[in-house]
Amino acid sequence: MALPLSGVRVLELGNYIAAPTAARMPADFGAEVIKVERPETGDELRNWRLYSGTTSMLYRTINRNKKSIVLDLRTEQGRQDVIDLAAECDIVLENFRPGTLEKWGISPEVLSAANPELIITRISAFGQTGPMSQRPGFAAVAEAYGGFRNLVGDPDRPPVRVGVSIGDSIAGLYAAFGSVMALFQRQTRRAAQAPEEQSPLPLAQRSIDVALNESILSMMESLIPDYLAYGVERERTGGRMEGIAPSNAYQCNDGHSIIIAGNGDAIFQRYMDTIDRADLGADPDLASNAGRWRRREELDAAISAWTGLHSREQALTILDAAGVPSGPIYTAADIVADEQYAARNMIQHFPVDTGGEEPTEVGFVGVVPVIGDVSLPIRSVGPDLGEHTREVLSTLLGRTDDEMG
Repeated sequence: MALPLSGVRVLELGNYIAAPTAARMPADFGAEVIKVERPETGDELRNWRLYSGTTSMLYRTINRNKKSIVLDLRTEQGRQDVIDLAAECDIVLENFRPGTLEKWGISPEVLSAANPELIITRISAFGQTGPMSQRPGFAAVAEAYGGFRNLVGDPDRPPVRVGVSIGDSIAGLYAAFGSVMALFQRQTRRAAQAPEEQSPLPLAQRSIDVALNESILSMMESLIPDYLAYGVERERTGGRMEGIAPSNAYQCNDGHSIIIAGNGDAIFQRYMDTIDRADLGADPDLASNAGRWRRREELDAAISAWTGLHSREQALTILDAAGVPSGPIYTAADIVADEQYAARNMIQHFPVDTGGEEPTEVGFVGVVPVIGDVSLPIRSVGPDLGEHTREVLSTLLGRTDDEMG
């Protein structure tokens, strides 16, 4: 299959999760992504959740389909290499603290001078402007500022964190979308102009500014309008979603819990018939979601009483036959064994060095979204540190072996 972003080249000056996630997406769809890493240690993600070997599966996952080169940005040569590489790229992605590129002498203005059509995408905690722009901050802080952390957990306990770096990943998605959006604008603008009329867009229109806290805030649905329109401050609701019922996790008699989302008006009555509570299904006060939310404790008790009589498999079989949305709460082992994921090539296996005498066969999550029937194949998992330094510098910049040392 011809990959949609073949021919696009991205220079990633990223570390940790946000910018590397943003660069992974074009890499998945055919772009050549050149990841710049510091000497000796590389991206710190190489050591996060590292149980054996020298490179974590987290790094291998987020940096798949990329090339790794080592440049020392503390040196004049390293900074010049970045400028020269930017001249050969379509997009530069970075997630340093605002002002860092400027301090190093590789500001957007310098990079744009080398490549007047370059798209520059910057990810930071609070954005490149505003009174908080210079403050450092990881996704955990941004999730709190964006209103997300306040809604996660049980109402009688302090807020908790979800088990993945969701703030970084959402910011990465926005950065990838912004980068491709700018690329599309550049291409359509070229197509609409005669060759003699073509000129690059101003730098401001080629600059994508992604803030972690704003990325989270944008996912908070009607949090702000509800507050300003009705004076409603949303609260933590545990396994529920405020204002939506019945939708929760329910325990079965084999110790497993399942998710049942029977909150649709058309679904609710047959849901109640299925759990032998036709009386609730016929109750006019429960015909609308607002009424069901008011009586959520009663409904959850009735549903829990029913699931407690069945195993997970039995309950899900009955609910599926009745057309009630439900599903198991999967672990990693469940996902690896699942037929649906397998049918769409969503777990792809590669031999990976995990520190033993022989490589280990490791499964990695496939490419999303699917084009056609199944996931595109992953071309390579995250590279070894500096694996492509000589290839990239010699091919793109014409550096000789002597110049590269």
